[in-house]
Amino acid sequence: MRPLSLLLLVATPLFAQGGARPGGRGGAVRPTAEVPPTAAVAPAARPDSTTARAAAPSRRADDETPAVTHHTLRGAGDFRYTATAAMLPIRNPQGGETEGNIFYVAYTKDGAESATRPITFVFNGGPGSATVWLHMGAFGPKVVKLNPDGTNPPPPASYVDNPNTLLDQTDLVFLDPVGTGYSRATSAANGPKFWGLDEDMRSVAEFIRLYLSRNGRWTSPKFIAGESYGTTRAAHLAGYLTDNGIALNGVILLSAVLNFENSRPHRGNDVAYVGFFPSFAMTAYYHKKAAPDLQRLPLEEFARQAEQFASGEYAAALMKGDALPAADRQAVGRKIARFTGMTEQIVSDADLRLELGRFSVELLRDQRRMSGRLDSRLTAFMQDPLGGRTNFDPSDASIRNSFTPVLNDYVRRELGYKSDDLYYILGGGVGRWRYDEGSYPNVVPSLERAFAKNPDMHLYVAMGYYDMATPYWAVQYTLDHMTLEDGVRRNRIQVDHFTAGHMMYIDAASMQKLRADLRTFIDEATPRR
Repeated sequence: MRPLSLLLLVATPLFAQGGARPGGRGGAVRPTAEVPPTAAVAPAARPDSTTARAAAPSRRADDETPAVTHHTLRGAGDFRYTATAAMLPIRNPQGGETEGNIFYVAYTKDGAESATRPITFVFNGGPGSATVWLHMGAFGPKVVKLNPDGTNPPPPASYVDNPNTLLDQTDLVFLDPVGTGYSRATSAANGPKFWGLDEDMRSVAEFIRLYLSRNGRWTSPKFIAGESYGTTRAAHLAGYLTDNGIALNGVILLSAVLNFENSRPHRGNDVAYVGFFPSFAMTAYYHKKAAPDLQRLPLEEFARQAEQFASGEYAAALMKGDALPAADRQAVGRKIARFTGMTEQIVSDADLRLELGRFSVELLRDQRRMSGRLDSRLTAFMQDPLGGRTNFDPSDASIRNSFTPVLNDYVRRELGYKSDDLYYILGGGVGRWRYDEGSYPNVVPSLERAFAKNPDMHLYVAMGYYDMATPYWAVQYTLDHMTLEDGVRRNRIQVDHFTAGHMMYIDAASMQKLRADLRTFIDEATPRR
């Protein structure tokens, strides 16, 4: 797409649903993703029942009055703030008709100079996931009350003031892309205009443009923050926004997936097995299933040894395939077993290539428990010990039962936003998702382009050791293979690891560390005036 002038950006709804696509490709990562991430799926000619339900017309942004309430933030420095819960219309750039409505909750600090105060647009992933997780699990002024390790206390769920909110540093806009939360397409036919890598990205970009215009925030320092598939969206947005005159000060990626090839293991894609290996090892270490001598190592030293083995001896062995001598195969298999807690027989049967489903049921088989995917620290009773795979994710089951009731209560009772629509928390609101034909989704080129055009942009990447959805060593591999100008990687990119899972922020100690990291990051990325 040819870059538009800033004047044109302000004057017209820019980010078209159709037309030429920007460079880069991307895809899905949430555990309930509707299609395999390597599949390329065009919208159905006739909407299926899910598409029709998700696209059923609900309230229109043009017809409603925003719900505006006033509050006092306590625990992060007392100050007053304003919350706005509302919709913004996403219009067809040619005809001007509204094709979808995006629900958002914005928090702004009272008395601050909006023209110079940072603003951060926040979203989760999926595709199909609402932004409730980052909104009420990490960055908003209220958070779901959880146990310190991120597990649920007994029901009913409740929420409390958030001492780690970002609101003392930056205004916040939590938005739900079309098909998530209360956001809907205006008709079944319009649904597929939002449900794809490029389509979704452009609609969120248009939301950002419209919010900046309606709220006088064009001169504010700008940040975007995403988790999981939200990092795919954020990286893709970074390039697209920069192409169109909206340069970002910072991009925040939590549990990132930028190039899906690096974390989708299957025959012929050995790099992904390498990417997963340290996460298997760290999970075994957590559950005390690694070899005794390895188990005695400090956590960080164990991680380094697992990483070195993965990228060295293990990667070299996989590269040789069937040409690997039998003695070498046995030696490598023995080391895999020592790091991961698997038996040498399981490793041999897997041809040295462990799969997550088998690993999750075998690691704690002696306790008849299975480990989680989003957070492999969390476990659950294994109903079918003879089955070869888990039948649900213990970590997903835990969080869904607390965040769902809290969000529905909070937006109605505290924010005053009344809606009878179903709030799509995680899945159910989007139809089939479109990726590029025959390829792994990859938005690295978009992020590289953003850095090339805006070398002052900063990037923060957080990854959990116990995240099996976006394994941290695969993320590191992706970052290490980006093409960047000298100095950018050293001066503009900050990476940190957490002893937690995909949602590292639900772990109390990790959230405190994350907040400290982001305080430094936002300060360094915000220009002094």
